[in-house]
Amino acid sequence: MTKGIFENLQKLGRALMLPIAVLPVAGLLLRFGQPDLLDVPMVAAAGAAIFSNLGLLFAIGIGVGLARENNGAAGVAAVVGYFVTTEGAATLLVVPPGALESLLSQSLDGLSDPAVDIAVTAFKERQLAKLSVPAGILSGLLAGWLYNRYSNIRLPDYLAFFGGRRFVPIASGVCGLVAAAAFGLGWPVLESGMNHLSRAVLDAGEVGLFLYGVLNRVLIVTGLHHILNNIAWFLLGDFDGVTGDLRRFFEGDPTAGVFMSGFFPVMMFGLPAACLAMYRSAAPKHRRAIGGLLVSMALTSFLTGVTEPIEYTFMFLAPVLYAIHALLTGASMVLMDLVGVRLGFGFSAGLFDYLLNFNIATRPLWLLPIGAAYFIVYYAMFRYFIVRFNLPTPGRESTTAEAGAVSQSADRNVALLVDALGGAANLRAVDACTTRLRLVVADQALVQPGVLKQLGAHGVIQPTENAVQVVLGPVADQVATEMRTYIVSGKSAEKRDAVPDAGEKRIPPGRLRELTAAFGGAQNVLAIEALAGRLRCSVADRSMVDDKALQSLDVRALTWVTPTVAHVLVGWLPSEHF
Repeated sequence: MTKGIFENLQKLGRALMLPIAVLPVAGLLLRFGQPDLLDVPMVAAAGAAIFSNLGLLFAIGIGVGLARENNGAAGVAAVVGYFVTTEGAATLLVVPPGALESLLSQSLDGLSDPAVDIAVTAFKERQLAKLSVPAGILSGLLAGWLYNRYSNIRLPDYLAFFGGRRFVPIASGVCGLVAAAAFGLGWPVLESGMNHLSRAVLDAGEVGLFLYGVLNRVLIVTGLHHILNNIAWFLLGDFDGVTGDLRRFFEGDPTAGVFMSGFFPVMMFGLPAACLAMYRSAAPKHRRAIGGLLVSMALTSFLTGVTEPIEYTFMFLAPVLYAIHALLTGASMVLMDLVGVRLGFGFSAGLFDYLLNFNIATRPLWLLPIGAAYFIVYYAMFRYFIVRFNLPTPGRESTTAEAGAVSQSADRNVALLVDALGGAANLRAVDACTTRLRLVVADQALVQPGVLKQLGAHGVIQPTENAVQVVLGPVADQVATEMRTYIVSGKSAEKRDAVPDAGEKRIPPGRLRELTAAFGGAQNVLAIEALAGRLRCSVADRSMVDDKALQSLDVRALTWVTPTVAHVLVGWLPSEHF
């Protein structure tokens, strides 16, 4: 049960990255359009529109991210569920008598007064603004689950048009009605709960900030820090109907930014100093090999706030350094709050966001002396612990130096990456977040972490028996796209087929008939190609495939590389095309 929960949280953390990826453009547009920069209202309105519709973006992103093959039908279903939920809840919201008391006392026609009607509508819109992100997340979760559960459903012939993927948006709309009733009728309770959660976290003061900073770094190893961030950045607090530390910051809330400010000293100054300490601590003969890599990672952290490539250089090789890093991050959150600094970002705590949001920040110049102090502290502590305890950071052992040299010149050869992951047949799902590939494999034993690191990976994590995360840096999403294209192209199969295998066998005719029937019958099967160790099956209509029948045919794994092409990993080794 624990394993299932962890894997589901992993999927959610990955799915959350899709809507979050639009925040940089939203922040850029919103800031550049302001009077203190370009003063173009149209540009500012465009950025504000993205922030105003974050709930819808979360619904689509999570729905598509959780669905098999990231199918767009789940995104449509999420939109349907979101609109049904929010609009339905709006009709059920009850305006408290005291909320409009002053306006009603001036009204001559009572509730029919147009001004009162406008005020009622405005009140509901303000309340629904708080509901937007939670409703979006719920709609996305439901859409993803419904797609995975019912995208292959078969209805009676007279309803066949609404079967398969078309059924998912319909089911999502029905679930949206239930959610609308829950949000609309239970809104006073839900609002009270959100307010109590916000107050509890915010009232925890420095202790809460310290724990948030520490947990944010600790959870990076699992990828679950995105969930923690989403609670802080999009749900906590309330400013004119806008919730979340990040959103309130861009709306002008002077108290917002407490859950972002503390990252700036660490990402802009601390981790680059750690890179310098690792470089100075490396053996002189290895410094040239790792120098370029460390400089590149330090600049990435300083300019953009992307830190995982640096963190994975010592996370597993020297855990004590990572513990120090986590504690210093928590301390930075506390220090920036005590000084009264309020900084925010649309992407991460790098120089670009610092300069862009400088004019709307509070006491931003304090970052410079605090950052300088953090540079000294990080360098001194990393240098001391590395040398004193002979920690195996890059350049202090031959294997690390060699891996660093290869990483520096790696050309992201997709074919080699796929092979190091056990081949295309071993890959059940290929996705990515900001800096890492997020993969599901059939057999972990086929994954070669050492080879992956030589190909440029900063770290390889295997949190469950089927999940693999490969840290590549900001290019991860591009590499994932290239891998999916490579797998679908069949080049991996051609490469493996070029090596004959004396142990190949024919598929018994009876088994072939069973496979054809499970894939929807001869009228639905376009081709079944026998590759080395697996079958590549192309069908006309995915909804006609009987997944349960396939699972009963003694197959090791089934992967849909496209909506109509499946790879079936089998125990036999076929040698011809059928």
